Amino acid sequence: MKITHCLHTAMLVSDLEKSEHFYGEILGLEKVNRVLKYPGVWYQVGEYQIHLIVHDNLNIVLPNQEQWGRNNHLALGVDNLDEAIENLESKGYLVQKSRSGRKAFFTKDPDGNIIEISQSTSPPP
Repeated sequence: MKITHCLHTAMLVSDLEKSEHFYGEILGLEKVNRVLKYPGVWYQVGEYQIHLIVHDNLNIVLPNQEQWGRNNHLALGVDNLDEAIENLESKGYLVQKSRSGRKAFFTKDPDGNIIEISQSTSPPP
């Protein structure tokens, strides 16, 4: 077997309206126009998708409260890291800079899912 690429990540959320605001408005991701048979929404990032699925009894547990990057997380690349930090902080989202020395930081969606934002080193294809 040879894996050729990653297709999508499914993430559990509790409040679809708050999640759509965060992923669509705050992060600026492109919503996929698709009718689902369950409460959720999909977003397109290049050839990759993020699937948000509503879970009624969601309880996000972060084993490592001190270093958010050492928990399950979704990583995204941006062309301007400083602008991304300013955008999130100005809207009240907490930002934790990467302790690895990389140009990256971590934030949380409304449910506490960790999102890594890294400075892209090359333009997308």
